[in-house]
Amino acid sequence: MPDTATPAAMLARLQRTFRAGRTLGLDWRRGQLERLDALLRDDARGIADALAKDLGKSGFEAHLTETAFVRQEIATALSNLRRWARPRRVPVPFAVRPGRGEIHACPYGTALILSPWNYPVQLALVPLVSALAAGNCIVLKPSELAPASAAWLAARLPQILDPDAVAVATGGPDVAAALTALPFDTIFFTGGAAVGRKVLAAAAPNLVPVTLELGGKSPCIVEATADVGVAARRIVWGKFLNAGQTCVAPDYVLVDRRVEAPFVRACVEA
Repeated sequence: MPDTATPAAMLARLQRTFRAGRTLGLDWRRGQLERLDALLRDDARGIADALAKDLGKSGFEAHLTETAFVRQEIATALSNLRRWARPRRVPVPFAVRPGRGEIHACPYGTALILSPWNYPVQLALVPLVSALAAGNCIVLKPSELAPASAAWLAARLPQILDPDAVAVATGGPDVAAALTALPFDTIFFTGGAAVGRKVLAAAAPNLVPVTLELGGKSPCIVEATADVGVAARRIVWGKFLNAGQTCVAPDYVLVDRRVEAPFVRACVEA
């Protein structure tokens, strides 16, 4: 069932869990990641159905650009978790010797993840994987513009992840505004620059550190020495994947005039 708690109540629940130290052990982190991986494996059909409803994605594209991407992220986290968490010795100035220094990787505490609609599963769960691996408690706010995917996340994640450490908040901009006004320990936002400015402004009064993963421009350059057939296939694939809604999809192409005509023909063929 979707979480019906208010944003403030969600944060309070997560703060209690983090203060209790439940998320700090590597066994807890590993268990959460393994359960998430099992969900992605066992309910691939449910994910594909949601992505088809939201974006018209084929099953292959759903696997390639969403599910497989997240599962690879989980595999990387699981294989590196112990090394990432291990204290690291660092040199200290002569004046404080024989003391020694170590860097300890510590979680922020409570994290808010705001994900977009264009990759509604991948861009929600990849930050979630990192946050879980680091031992944080998380509120995930999926995009209301991908309602089927948001409903899948809200229904399935509480079934397999620790509900006192991970919450899914659904709704529109009003919910996002209420969440970003709260004193989380960190906020991770993926989306456009206009909304990113609002997130940053809302977080500023609470001095919350914010990571903004924003869209950009991605030109391609085709020189006269290029294999225009190969270049065209790669550029067209990158542009048409996910209907062009990828932050690194080619926006425009700068082509040497000597190969302009054959390049255009190759793009049409591709």
